[in-house]
Amino acid sequence: MPRDSWSRPARVVILGAALVCAACGLVYELALIALGSYLIGDTVVQASIVVSVMVFAMGMGSLFAKPLQRFPAVAFVAVEALLALVGGCAVLVLYRSFAVTDAYTPMMIVLAALIGVLIGAEIPLLMTLLQRIRAQEAGSAVADMFAADYLGALLGGLAFPFLLLPALGLVKGTIATGVLNLVAGTVVVMWLFKRSLSRVSWVGIGTLVVAVAVVLSVVWWRADAIEVDSRQQLFRDPIAYAERTEYQEIILTERHRIGGADDVRLFLNGDLQFASQDEYRYHESLVHPAMAGRHERVLVLGGGDGLALREILRYDGARDITLVELDPAVLDLARHHDSVRELNGDAFADERVDAVAADAFGWVRDQVNADAQPYDVVVIDMPDPDSTATSKLYSLEFYGMVHDLVADGGRMVVQAGSPFFAPRSFASVRETVEAAGFGARPYMVSVPSFGDWGFVLADPEGRVPPLRLPDDAPDLRYLSADVLEAAAVIPPDKVVTDAEVSTMLDPVILEYTRSEWKQW
Repeated sequence: MPRDSWSRPARVVILGAALVCAACGLVYELALIALGSYLIGDTVVQASIVVSVMVFAMGMGSLFAKPLQRFPAVAFVAVEALLALVGGCAVLVLYRSFAVTDAYTPMMIVLAALIGVLIGAEIPLLMTLLQRIRAQEAGSAVADMFAADYLGALLGGLAFPFLLLPALGLVKGTIATGVLNLVAGTVVVMWLFKRSLSRVSWVGIGTLVVAVAVVLSVVWWRADAIEVDSRQQLFRDPIAYAERTEYQEIILTERHRIGGADDVRLFLNGDLQFASQDEYRYHESLVHPAMAGRHERVLVLGGGDGLALREILRYDGARDITLVELDPAVLDLARHHDSVRELNGDAFADERVDAVAADAFGWVRDQVNADAQPYDVVVIDMPDPDSTATSKLYSLEFYGMVHDLVADGGRMVVQAGSPFFAPRSFASVRETVEAAGFGARPYMVSVPSFGDWGFVLADPEGRVPPLRLPDDAPDLRYLSADVLEAAAVIPPDKVVTDAEVSTMLDPVILEYTRSEWKQW
């Protein structure tokens, strides 16, 4: 084949390899960020660390690639093989590190740096290979290479959430990406530069590629077992149910005791949501003070486990109950898992309940815009505001919209964290609720699994609501008039008077929560 005829398809192969490698590189980056958001819950910080470390390392990798340009074909295969190995195994290595050590962040930085260095070495080597096919003006060559690189980044960015995660999950998705990376690097050299390589080079390349392929195959085969074993390391009790959804990691543990009550615990992204031995203390305290008054129409935001719903359904006067939960998998667990369904009294089977799988912020906004009928009681049972995703549900904007959904004479109650462990966060919830036009009554109770835990009862007309039990309250295991009277007293050493209002643009409660819980 004449050289000009050969050079065109050869250039296409190299540019195609650049596209595939860029896509793989972005998948590795997104996978590290996603894992950090699952495990640590702080997407902004995780993304900032990973992106900044990788971009810096890519610059270093470009410099380190200079001496490798003397033998670009061999160097390119070696770089892609190492990148496939490190990137493909990164998520599993990090997850294992999180489970058994306290070195998650240092390990994440090391892996991000290694991946960045290897990605940074790709472009100089590919540029050298491209020029060896056919010499080209520097500007044109750079334009072609960067166009392929950026297009690959686009494809990788779209493939990660819409293809890899749904089809393979985070762990196997990154392993499959590593295999693709290895194939792309090997094909370029085997097809285009096989005649220019010595026998020693062929042996070295073949050994490395086969070794990496074997490692990735073994890791793929053992991935589920390693993940299960690593996950179990994080929990005291045996795991009865585990699922990683697009929103969070759901873990249910069960400990069966001979002659004693079983202990069932739900964790979302590693944070305890309830323990069956004392969850009634939390849910009685959350629900029943808010039910003191008209309670025909009730809205529950969060609370997908159905335990708050169980308490509401004990009132015959509660005839129209809507529950909004972000994650359909949590609703499915509450409806069908025997242990959880037994705890919530099969609450979702009650014909009075309408369960909606939706983001509470968007759902509330839509209801306000539609001028929907207000509710007598709104129960907000959200996870703690320790991430950017949850902090908006503790914002002035959110409470302001909820205010429009509370009927005159109605009540809102918010789970507000621990006045003991996080007093400034607790105070910020109160300040933000009041800034939204409510009158607020903070109170706290003892829940052994959580410690002292706080709530804010709110009146939409700006009055401070009384803290009392409804006249038609059912028999309760924990809450009583005396307990409620004591609950209204916040110890002086935990009273904070200078907490700020939290907004979406200035989520101070997020910083309060992070800093306060770190002290414990």
